[in-house]
Amino acid sequence: MSSQTGLAPVNALGPTPTSPTSRSLWRGGRGALSIALLVVLVAVGGVLLGGGQGEGKPLDPESTSLSGARGLAQLLRAEGVRVVRVTSVTEAVEAAGTPKAPGGSMLLLGDTSFLTEEEADQLASTPADRLVVGAQPYLGRLAPGVSPGPETRARSREPRCALPAAVRAGSAYLGGTTFTAPSWATGCYPADGSPSLVRYEEAGRTITVVGDGQFMSNLRLAEDGNAALAMNLAGTRPTLVWLVAPETPPTVSATPPTLYDLIPSAVVWAVVQLAVVVLLLALWQGRRLGPVVTERLPVVVRAAETVEGRARLYRARRARDRAVSALRTGFVDRVTPRLGLPVGAGPEAVVGAIAERTGQPAAYVGSALYGRAPADEAGLIAVAAYLDMLERQVRES
Repeated sequence: MSSQTGLAPVNALGPTPTSPTSRSLWRGGRGALSIALLVVLVAVGGVLLGGGQGEGKPLDPESTSLSGARGLAQLLRAEGVRVVRVTSVTEAVEAAGTPKAPGGSMLLLGDTSFLTEEEADQLASTPADRLVVGAQPYLGRLAPGVSPGPETRARSREPRCALPAAVRAGSAYLGGTTFTAPSWATGCYPADGSPSLVRYEEAGRTITVVGDGQFMSNLRLAEDGNAALAMNLAGTRPTLVWLVAPETPPTVSATPPTLYDLIPSAVVWAVVQLAVVVLLLALWQGRRLGPVVTERLPVVVRAAETVEGRARLYRARRARDRAVSALRTGFVDRVTPRLGLPVGAGPEAVVGAIAERTGQPAAYVGSALYGRAPADEAGLIAVAAYLDMLERQVRES
């Protein structure tokens, strides 16, 4: 069969390894890629549905949420202001009454809803300046002479006053609550004819009231002159005592918690994601019904038919490079032992030995064994015929 078709080396080689293509890589890896994508989607969905750790408290100097004020606190610290976060009136009075830095202190009140009248009076009696945000409870005690007026929409407004802190900042995101202030007070950022920022001196202290605190939040701090206004109002003293509402104590249940209550919510989502992964793997592997069963073939296929079938496949795919590679590899494997060469001998040794044994020019032998792949079928047939002739001469010499 070798002398007739020139395809005997294909039968001798068996399956020819081929380099992976992009299509084969996609077919082999698309299952794993789909599963990985689904796992990521489930994880993201779990985070979105489960939520985070909460948005934090509004105007909390340690909160990085949009409503928090971590950005303002960092700016003040960078300018040398000592920011002290407190959650009780006792801590606030102690920090504001005896500041570590000379030059006095300022007390920032963003939420007074948790205070009692006695606690509000304690804060009002401190010698520190005060910055009150919004129409807080006990506003009359904390800012005597100031009373809340109509509510208005917060937006970017011009200062329209002579207050240096507002003039230097320019437009800012203010509004919210408007105020009625004493005649000696300075009113800025008017809304519907009433100021939304009031500042005045009282008993040697500077008292400032703003109708909305969004200009100090992380969300709005970088807009307009919000950062400048916030620093001009809150950074006038070496120490800023920032009062934040305390954490709500957890309610004590009469019944002991169950095992399910003790499991964090993140663990539940992790179990759900793991179950989804296991299900997808089961579906992916479920296509395989079991191991391959060895059984006798109903028809014995002759080797010649296998060679011809493989040759037709090469021809259909125009894989002349693979076909000639198979012919050359099979030829070298068969003639190397006859030439007395070791396994893995280099091309120069093989070409030299064949040329010496057969008398063929070394250039022809080298081109037939290691040259470029034929450009058409005629060239492939010519190479096969030449290799068949060389093998016959080596065998008969």
